[in-house]
Amino acid sequence: MQYVLIIHEVVDYPAWKKVFDGAAGIRKAAGERSFQVLRYENDPNRIVHFSAWTSIADARRFFESPELVKIRAEAGVKAPEFIYLEQLEAGVL
Repeated sequence: MQYVLIIHEVVDYPAWKKVFDGAAGIRKAAGERSFQVLRYENDPNRIVHFSAWTSIADARRFFESPELVKIRAEAGVKAPEFIYLEQLEAGVL
């Protein structure tokens, strides 16, 4: 499985979450298979989006698309950092 870790600041979390939820269909169609949304303990507008993808190429194509650049601007996202990851191992303890 391939993963993407995105760290970004948002202007307003509830406004961002509404846009994020509204984009679920296009995220799924682009190849996102699962996700987690987390935030920094001491900074509620610092969001971490961790997601599993069909491929890193699909994820890059989606996140770098002009449509997503526009959606991020509408959602109040500031300077996102994208980290593309390949799974080496997983387990449950």
